[in-house]
Amino acid sequence: MLIPAANRLSHISEYYFSRKLREIRKRNSQGEDIINLGIGNPDMKPSDGTIKKLIHSAMEAGNHGYQPYKGIMGLRSAISDWYLATYGVSLDPEQEILPLIGSKEGIMHISMAFLNPGDQVLVPNPGYPTYTSISKMVGAEVRYYDLEESTHWYPNFDYLAKQDLSKVKIIWLNYPHMPTGTAATDELFKNLIAFGSAHKILICHDNPYSLVLNPSPKSILAYPGAKEVALELNSLSKSHNMAGWRIGMLSGASAYINEVLKVKSNMDSGMFLPIQEAATEALSTPYAWHESRNTEYRERRKIAWQLLDSLSCSYNKKQVGMFIWAKIPEHAQDAEHFSESILNQKQVFITPGFIFGSAGVRYIRVSLCCPKDRLEAALSRIVEMKISAVKP
Repeated sequence: MLIPAANRLSHISEYYFSRKLREIRKRNSQGEDIINLGIGNPDMKPSDGTIKKLIHSAMEAGNHGYQPYKGIMGLRSAISDWYLATYGVSLDPEQEILPLIGSKEGIMHISMAFLNPGDQVLVPNPGYPTYTSISKMVGAEVRYYDLEESTHWYPNFDYLAKQDLSKVKIIWLNYPHMPTGTAATDELFKNLIAFGSAHKILICHDNPYSLVLNPSPKSILAYPGAKEVALELNSLSKSHNMAGWRIGMLSGASAYINEVLKVKSNMDSGMFLPIQEAATEALSTPYAWHESRNTEYRERRKIAWQLLDSLSCSYNKKQVGMFIWAKIPEHAQDAEHFSESILNQKQVFITPGFIFGSAGVRYIRVSLCCPKDRLEAALSRIVEMKISAVKP
C-alpha cells in the first residue's frame, strides 16, 4: 500500500462471516455443494404488500432525491404505532425515533456520539462481535462481562456492581440474546435499569429478534425509568424478512437521539424514499403474516434439533429467535475444530461459538434461515457421517 492503515485497525480483523462466506462461495464455485447453516440471513420474502409498495413508490418520478436525515414522518409514525402495538411503548415520532440504514449502523453512531478514547464499554461474552469491533474503532476500552449457561445467560449485576465502573459509559446487550436465544424477563430489564441509573451507565439494548419464535416480545423502554438511561435499537431485518433492505431504528429520549443525529447527518444523506414507504407498509403487516413465518421456522427447528441430536450436542428447547445455540459433546476438541470437521467432511457449515467470545468455545450455533429441504439434506449428511464414524 502507498500509506499504512490507520492505527484504529491494528486490533480489528475482517468480520468472521465476511471471510467465511467468501470461502464458501469459492468452494461452491469449484463444484462443492455447501449447505450454509451459519448466518441469520432470512431466506423468505417480505409481505406482498411491502414489495408492491416498493415497486409503486420507485415508479414515481419525484421519489429518487435526497430525503430527511431523520426519515420521513410517515415512517417514524409507523414505528411509533408498531412499538405501541408490539411492546406497549409510547414513543414521540418527532423526538424519540431515528430511522437508520440498518441497526448495525446505529451501533457505530451511538459509539461515536458518546464514547471518547479511553472510555470503557461493557460487552457481553458471548455476544455480537460488532459491539467489540466498533468500540475499539472509536478508541474505547472493551470490558467483557461473562454470561454463563448456569445462570441462564443473564448478567450478574451483583458481581458487576462490585467492580470499578468509574470509566464505563455504555453497556451493550441484546435480549432475546444472540447467540444463546435467551428471552428477556421483566426482572432482567428492571435490574438493568437500576444498574444503569446507579452507575450512570448508558444502556444500549439491541432488539432485532423479538418477533421470531418468541411468544412474549419485550422492549426495555416499556419499563419505568428506561428512557432516562436506555436506548434501544431495532430492525426489520429478522422480524420482516428485510435484511438486505437495511432498515433499522433507534428509540429513546430526545436528548440522546439528537446527539446520535449529529453523527448520522454527517455520515449519510438519508434513506431511499421508496424503501421508507415500503418499510412503513411492512410495519402494518398483520399478525397472521408473522405467525405464518414463525410456523415455518418451527418446522425448520424440528429438523435442526434432529441434526444437533445426531451430533450429540445438548441445547435448550426454550430458546427463542432464529438460531439454536448448542453445546458440543465432551469428546470434541473445541467448537472451531468441530465446525471445520463437519464442513470439510460433509459440506455443512455451522457457526463455531468462539466468534462470539471466549465463553462460546464449547458451543455452536445453527441458523434456521435455510429451507426445509436443505436442512433435511444437511441432516442426512450428518447422520451419514455419524454412521461412517462408528463403522469398524
